[in-house]
Amino acid sequence: MDCNITPTIKYVGVDDINATLFEEQYPLPHGMSYNSYVILDEKIAVLDSVEAGQGSLWLQQIETATQGKAPDYLVVHHMEPDHSACITAILDRYPSLKLVASTQAIGMLPQFFPSYDFTGRTIAVKEGDTLPLGQHTLQFFSAPMVHWPEVMVSYEQSEQVLFSADAFGKFGALQYADEWDNEARRYYINIVGKYGPQVTRLLDKLTAPAISIIAPLHGPVITNNLTYYVDLYRTWSAYRPECQGVLVAYASIYGGTADAAQRIAEMLRQTDAGEIVTINLCRADQSEAVAQAFRLSSMIVAAPTYDAGLYPAMHDFLYHLSIKNYRNRRVGIIENGSWAPIAAKAMRTMLEPLPQIEIIDPVVTIRSRLNDTSMQQLQLLAQNIAKK
Repeated sequence: MDCNITPTIKYVGVDDINATLFEEQYPLPHGMSYNSYVILDEKIAVLDSVEAGQGSLWLQQIETATQGKAPDYLVVHHMEPDHSACITAILDRYPSLKLVASTQAIGMLPQFFPSYDFTGRTIAVKEGDTLPLGQHTLQFFSAPMVHWPEVMVSYEQSEQVLFSADAFGKFGALQYADEWDNEARRYYINIVGKYGPQVTRLLDKLTAPAISIIAPLHGPVITNNLTYYVDLYRTWSAYRPECQGVLVAYASIYGGTADAAQRIAEMLRQTDAGEIVTINLCRADQSEAVAQAFRLSSMIVAAPTYDAGLYPAMHDFLYHLSIKNYRNRRVGIIENGSWAPIAAKAMRTMLEPLPQIEIIDPVVTIRSRLNDTSMQQLQLLAQNIAKK
């Protein structure tokens, strides 16, 4: 991307187009960006490090951006290793540089760098503290659990730039200009989504300062229509659906359950239920299925009984929904079982403890394949799900 955020704020982050998994679990079809920034002023501040494999390139880009001048500060917003791995490399490169971070982040340093001596190299900041650089001033806001407890964000007052840490990030390298919403949603729901109240509190803190640019640690710098992005974050953090619609999420062994899922999806398309999305949990990535479940207002889950329990792909999906605080949705259940179907009971057991989940009747039981009775039950479930 263009290295100029503003004439005095430079981008020095890196793209890793070879990255295939984030946190060793979320697929990266277009790699990942690890963002870092430099503020040029009487005092020079570098904002955040990058992941370990990109350290040499990062240091070269800092050298270029500062025209060989030694930076004075490294601001660490988040201690996760994809943003902190090269801290000691920059401290070694610039012996007078000070590391600026929250007290909790500084306390984590020995955990990640147990043999490094940070004595005299750190400055702890707290909520509301400022760091004057000359014409620029950074003001710090704590952002605990967005998405680690030590996280803070900073606001540059003169140019109205919010350095938002993991907030407003997305999957994908910057050189791929794909649509923001889908990969930002998948990133938010799976990485930060459990902590909606904490995200809302951070957004509330940031209503007073005028923000012109949002510079996250992953994904593109946001420079226009900021209200759109903030409103999406408010929707996500409040666990509200983005739109009216139904996710039909299914797992099937020999096709009977898949047939039922596709049939009810077609029935729903004949109603005013809104957008209808089907996902085969045995083939799709769980992170995409979870993101779609949060995006839409209702869901139908369909799965067979397996080993006297629930088929693993569905169990995994419902587990991921629960740990991300899925709530405020209407859910229909379809089970299949050739001799002792208990998948519905297992799914209900996982769904009912979630807040504001309404199970919609009837629960449909299939015995191997659809018959006239179960087809009628599917039609009734589709009608009931479609009701506003």
